[in-house]
Amino acid sequence: MNAFGKIYPLKGGLIRKFSVSATLSANHTCKLLVIGGGSGGCAMAAKFSRRLPKDSVIVLEPSQDHYYQPLWTLVGGGVTTVAASRRPEASVLPAAAKWIKHAAHSIDPVKNTVTTVEGDTISYEYLIIAVGLVNDYSKVPGLTEALADPDSGVSTIYSPDHCEKTWRNISRHRGGRAVFTVPDTPIKCPGAPQKIVYLADAYFNKIGVRNKSELTYNTCLPVIFGVKKYADALMKVVKDRNINVNYRTVLREIRPDRKEAKFVNLDTEKDLTLPYDILHATPPMRTPDFLQNAGDVVNDCGFVTVDKYSLQHTKYPNIYGIGDCTDTPNSKTAAAVSKQSLVVEHNLLSTMSGGQGSRRYDGYGACPLVTSYRTCIMAEFLYDSVPHETLPMNQAKERVISYYMKKDLFPFLYWNFLLKGRYHGPEFVRKIINPFGN
Repeated sequence: MNAFGKIYPLKGGLIRKFSVSATLSANHTCKLLVIGGGSGGCAMAAKFSRRLPKDSVIVLEPSQDHYYQPLWTLVGGGVTTVAASRRPEASVLPAAAKWIKHAAHSIDPVKNTVTTVEGDTISYEYLIIAVGLVNDYSKVPGLTEALADPDSGVSTIYSPDHCEKTWRNISRHRGGRAVFTVPDTPIKCPGAPQKIVYLADAYFNKIGVRNKSELTYNTCLPVIFGVKKYADALMKVVKDRNINVNYRTVLREIRPDRKEAKFVNLDTEKDLTLPYDILHATPPMRTPDFLQNAGDVVNDCGFVTVDKYSLQHTKYPNIYGIGDCTDTPNSKTAAAVSKQSLVVEHNLLSTMSGGQGSRRYDGYGACPLVTSYRTCIMAEFLYDSVPHETLPMNQAKERVISYYMKKDLFPFLYWNFLLKGRYHGPEFVRKIINPFGN
């Protein structure tokens, strides 16, 4: 009998037919459901898998691969490869957690259930949403086609599929216009779009084509960086290297057949069309589809509404958020996740025991602003753009040590400590070596 109650006769007997969806769908139950297997999801799954009985934690994540995304800037600059940023998802998830390899389709916060795209239902007692952001290429007409065309000159370091194309474009450049963009949406690592400008500048100087090249950085922001201390240092960098900066200027269309890009000034609403030989596009970003339609779990833009200090949902106390998908007004970086993970751990444990968590997230974020193949400005800051530095020196100065921290130390900490829920930022180091720092 199939889903409509019909029995199909076959030679020699009868066979019952069932709908595929009914056969594949399943019901799951857990103490804690973590949606997302990125940096925040892995860290939280690791923490609670150590505290709760086996299979009490379910991780909902469709991807087979896990990427250390901050490395993609260096991939675009030819320092390393995409393969170096990738590991199997199974290798970074805790063995004591149950991994469901599906994507979320919808959340019912009243019934405490999540439905997957495959039709499974997961019932939870507590929920952590850690799904990050996705690239929204369709917001810029022509961008998808230009990225797919190997000869378009258009690339982005914000995807494992295209960041090696960035290096290909930079390494083959022999002069002309190089344009770099920043969209008017929240993005992962807001400093990355200008890091690739500085690496391109350094490489063009290395191969002797910088004097034949015009570099233009178009940003949606009214300043080059949101923290004044580091913005002042970066303004010296762009001035010394003769990089054109257009503020409040956003990419609206790419015309790959003409090799030109259309921009709009957000203040004057005037259009600007620029020809390019190579173009690095930072794509608009948004939360995944299921959050775009998640009702009162999210705000009007699809970001999970949490208290910016406790990271607990503002309406549903058994839900917490971590990372890029929340509406907290901090820079969306892996460094922020490291600090947030300790806050979520302590506060959620308090919630589980019927209490009120007292840990507070202070907005900590960090951005190693690579300025060449040997130098980097190490920006660290809190809510309200207040600098909060770890090292007993002026981190707004370009330094070799900061570059190697970005290149070697931070990937080591990420794979070996953050994903295992054992790294909560550099505060313990700061208290030891810089007890009187800001």
